[in-house]
Amino acid sequence: MSKPYDQRKPDNDQKPGGKFNFNWIYLAIGFFIVINLFQMPFSASKEITWQKFRNEILPTDAVDKLEVINREKVEVYLFRDRIGDGTFDDVNSGSGGAQYHFQIGSIDVFEQNMADINETLPNPIPIKYVTRTNYLRDILVWTLPFLLIIGLWIFIMRRTMRGGGIGGGMGGGNPFDFGKSRAAVFDPSKQPGVTFDDVAGHEEAKVEVMEVVDFLKNPERYTKLGAQIPKGVILAGPPGTGKTLLARAVAGEAQVPFFSISGSEFVEMFVGVGASRVRDLFKKAKEKSPSIIFIDEIDAIGRSRGGAMSFRSNDERENTLNQLLTEMDGFDANAGVIVLAATNRQDVLDTALIRPGRFDRQVYLELPNLTERKAIFKVHLKKLTLSDDVDLETMAGQTPGFSGADIANICNEAALIAARRKKEAVEMQDFYDATDRVIAGLEKKSKIITPEEKDRIAHHEAGHATASWFLPHADTLLKVSIVPRGKALGAAWYKPKENQLFTKQQFLDRMCSILGGRAAEELIYDEVSSGALDDLEKVTKLAYTMVSYYGLNDKVGNISYYDSSGQYEQSLHKPYSEATGQMIDEEVRLLVSGAYERTKDILTKHMDKLKALAELLKEKEVVVKDDLLQIFGERPTSITE
Repeated sequence: MSKPYDQRKPDNDQKPGGKFNFNWIYLAIGFFIVINLFQMPFSASKEITWQKFRNEILPTDAVDKLEVINREKVEVYLFRDRIGDGTFDDVNSGSGGAQYHFQIGSIDVFEQNMADINETLPNPIPIKYVTRTNYLRDILVWTLPFLLIIGLWIFIMRRTMRGGGIGGGMGGGNPFDFGKSRAAVFDPSKQPGVTFDDVAGHEEAKVEVMEVVDFLKNPERYTKLGAQIPKGVILAGPPGTGKTLLARAVAGEAQVPFFSISGSEFVEMFVGVGASRVRDLFKKAKEKSPSIIFIDEIDAIGRSRGGAMSFRSNDERENTLNQLLTEMDGFDANAGVIVLAATNRQDVLDTALIRPGRFDRQVYLELPNLTERKAIFKVHLKKLTLSDDVDLETMAGQTPGFSGADIANICNEAALIAARRKKEAVEMQDFYDATDRVIAGLEKKSKIITPEEKDRIAHHEAGHATASWFLPHADTLLKVSIVPRGKALGAAWYKPKENQLFTKQQFLDRMCSILGGRAAEELIYDEVSSGALDDLEKVTKLAYTMVSYYGLNDKVGNISYYDSSGQYEQSLHKPYSEATGQMIDEEVRLLVSGAYERTKDILTKHMDKLKALAELLKEKEVVVKDDLLQIFGERPTSITE
């Protein structure tokens, strides 16, 4: 049985005095530089040219001797009694060194010139050759390039690997630790964690992962019956549904070491680093067992190894995946180590990764339903100061299809809007405005729109509203606006039906509702504009989904080309022939054309209501459900055109 987690020593503990102090090296270098500076001769001589020396100084017969330094420079020494007298009153007399110096280009030319001069003098000037060595300069010339290269390499390695070691840090910044795991260790005894009470909704998912927590707390209850806990659990679902939050709750509830890492952190530019980090991660987890490893965004390394991209001969990601497969279910058993993983793309994961014995339990987190959204709102509203008019039921009902992250964003935006308006509490109107902001974007009242464009936008949005109002299976219309938000010049807000199944007629009614704006423009202005781009994109995708995925087309038949395994996505070829592709395109075109003609018939029948709504939109810019009831009347439950 392993020691309790809080009694273990940190992994980066070192013996006293075991870490080398680089300050001694810096002190030695500084001492060496100072010694060399004191050894360097300081000269206060005046620099002259060879011409001045020959024409002005030599004729005075004041030159005592010459010293040739390193065959590059000549120092001129004057007689002591001539220094400071007459011509030489400006030279230095107290240094004891040379009074003048000049540079020579060629030592042979200099010697020849001095030989000619000495032949004319009664007392030839003695010439002494001296070699002076600057050790500091020589050492720096030879070692500085190497020091710069080594320093740059250490700097890059430290910047790249900073904070990468288990338990934090790099073990003193050792650049060779790049093969160590970068997982952060959660210490339940020191850090306040998230519990299952903080995770609203997903009751079924919580039951699945709570069983893992219970096994870690009470393993005897399962082992005495011969049961084995799943080695791996994958949390899959759309973004923002709470996969990472649920993993954090497992860490808080289990009270065991929790290693958290992202899948992308396994892959680096160095070959073999990913596999090395996987080995190191499982080694650390085994040392602290029982423990949990959480790999977020596991699809970064767990993508399928087959398909069109399999022609690559050396793939670091595949090497990392192979090592992960071996660690999870190889010859070496990982007793007491459970792996949690999260992904938004479960369909692209390798089949060897999700087979029994590795990730043998998949927990899918769907978008929350009405009841779950209410529970999520309750969690996030605890931190806000609310007004009495806040209706939790209304907010949950008007946010279908929203994830937990979206709901948290709405609550935060509502609080920001209320603070911007200097309110004492967050009111219901603030939540309405926050929902509009999240759905359609920031309101842009400053955008310049001409009267002609405003008229066209009003009729476009009125077309959407009119078509959806008189279609039996269309979503319930809540509000229509022609105030620009984000990229949209206008918008209509609906309350979608939270159905699990959709019939062909429901799809067709939704297509007609989407095409209502384009049809209204054609009927009113006899031409269309570019404002229906988003509508055409939605209706095209919906039509292709009906024909090629759901088998809702008579000509194509009961055939689906949807690929839940993700193999088609990685393939260079389509799963159907060119002839079938042409047939699908033609059926989609006929489907959209039929829905468009049906939409124009509905709008023609209710043209007076469409124009009345357009005029009201130009006047008020935002029309709510009460105004819609005054124009359209109560929406009938059964409509026949």
